[in-house]
Parts: sequence; C-alpha cells; structure tokens
Amino acid sequence: MSLDTPEMLEIPDGTENELHELFHQRGWGDGLPIIAPTRNRVEEMLSISEGLDPDEIIATLPPRSGIATRRIIAINAVMAGCKPEHLPVLVSALRALNSPEVNLRGVNATTHCVAPLLIVHGKAAKDGDYNSGLGAFGPGNVANAATGRAVRLILHHVAGASPGIGDASTQGSPAKYSYCVAENLDFSPWGGYARSEGIDAESAVTIHCGEAPHNVHDMESSEPSRILDKVASAMTSWGQNNAPISQGEYFIALCPEHAATCASNGWSRSDIASYVFNKATVNVGEARKAFELRAWAPWQHALKDSDTMPMTEKPENIKIFVTGGAGKHSCVIPSWGMTKSVTVPVAP
Repeated sequence: MSLDTPEMLEIPDGTENELHELFHQRGWGDGLPIIAPTRNRVEEMLSISEGLDPDEIIATLPPRSGIATRRIIAINAVMAGCKPEHLPVLVSALRALNSPEVNLRGVNATTHCVAPLLIVHGKAAKDGDYNSGLGAFGPGNVANAATGRAVRLILHHVAGASPGIGDASTQGSPAKYSYCVAENLDFSPWGGYARSEGIDAESAVTIHCGEAPHNVHDMESSEPSRILDKVASAMTSWGQNNAPISQGEYFIALCPEHAATCASNGWSRSDIASYVFNKATVNVGEARKAFELRAWAPWQHALKDSDTMPMTEKPENIKIFVTGGAGKHSCVIPSWGMTKSVTVPVAP
C-alpha cells in the first residue's frame, strides 16, 4: 500500500529479501526488516476501529505537512509489528504530536538528538500488554517496541523526518528507533500521572520530546532528599539542550522503590518537583560563560554573575511518573527545550 496515497501498491512476488530491497529503494522503513502492509493485514489492523472513517485526517505532520489518516497510521503500525489493540494508542499519540505546543517541526528538523517519548497510562497499558515493569525502557516487549517504532515510521514516512532531509540530527539517537514506555500505575503511590495533568480518563498517552534517559542510581538512601539530590545532579549538565533554555521540561521517571521512599516520608509529586527545582541550580556567571546564545527569560538576564538560578523556569516544568521494576535506578529525561509535553485521552 502506498504511503503517499490511499491507493494500493501491487507488490510483486519474490523473496523476503527482495521485498525489503523494494522498500529500501522507495525510502521506506528504518533500516530494520519490516512487515509488508498487505490489504488483509491493514484491514485487520483497522478492525478495532470499526465504524470509524479509515480516511479521517488524524494529524498533519511537519516538516512536509504530511497527512496522517487512520489508514496511513494502520499501514505503519503493520510495518512496525503492532497488534490491532495498539492502534488506538498510536492514533492518540499522533493527536498529541499534532498539538502546537509540541513544536513538531522543530523537534523533527533540529540538529539535536530529540525523540518523542510515548508514555502509555491506565487501562490501555494493560489491555495492550505494555511493559511498565522491569526493563520498561528496554527490549523484549512487543507493545513497547512496535508502538514506539510505529511512531518513528510515521514521522519518517508521513512527516518527512528522514535523516539528511527533514531530520538534521547531528548524531541521531537510539531513541529514534523506538521510544515507548508504560506508567507503572500499580506501584505509583500518587495515582496516575495523567490525572495529575487534568486528564480524567481510564486510558491516556503522553508525548514528551526529549533526550534518551539519564540514569540516576541510589541504593542506600531511606530519605527522599538524598535520592533527589542525585536526580538534581543529573539535571545540571551543561551539555543538555535544556541548559540554556528557561522553559524546558524534565521528566523524572522514578522506579517503584524510589517512589515508595518518597511517598512513605510524606512527599507528594509537587513536593518532589519543588525540591528538585530548588536543588538543581547553577551559577549564573558560569552559565553565561558556557552559552553565548541564551534563550533566557527577562528575569534571568537581570541576575548577577554571583547568583544561582534553577535549570528551568518553574517547578511545574518538572514532571514525575513511576515506571520500572525492582532495583533502585530511576532516570531523568530532559526535553529538547523548545517543546512542551502533551497528555491526551486514548480514543480510537
């Protein structure tokens, strides 16, 4: 099936290798083997959206303003190895990516290594068998791997974010292959992340455009401050794109044990964000030396060299969710800077 029009492409008989070579010649795929999006496979994928228009426009994706219909999304879902139950998550993720605050044109075209992280929340995570436990960011789970890969294929095929054409990322990133994880709601002491963002739905997805995870390791601490001091230290690197930009977000993915330590000491999500906001600070003079070009807010320009300032403009830019399994490792995911995360309900 063509990725440029809803018309069917007749794929000649041949070996699997010949099929992959045909896709490669047409500029399709991510370099890994893909599943041929035959008519029957695409119709099976769309079966979960029975009664809905397969050619409804879900999103218009920059930089080339490609049109993502439900059918086009299903084609890429087949190619990536998704199952029909993953399609509503993928469709909802595309709606989130289409939000203006995501700034998808900038995300796709920058020289930075940014990739959209898809976080699945609630019932959809369980229904789709997404991994929210041990190794949640890693390989081995069909739902996480295939859904994240489908997002990337859509950005490649529809948005035009191909390396060297619409994607100028200097070195790229492994996160550009597949970047999808589920929230571990069973071990979140504060309830679901989506509800904390005002989304009252049994299933939701979040898109956060950022770097690959930065590990935070703390095996010993029995109090939140020692754990969060390490989180703050991971946030104060000069090399990340958030460093010179005041409005950048940070997602803190706490493992269940770190989350339990914080909650058992009476700390809420808001308490964590406020503490880290005040702890993750840098010297203003050193920041000015490090960056000649600074997209700072007026209040930052007014600071003295001897002052300190936080790595982001307000505590609300620090987002907390729980994922992962046993073992005291959490992570920080800095944003690209000129983007905001979006959380939406899952809808078919």
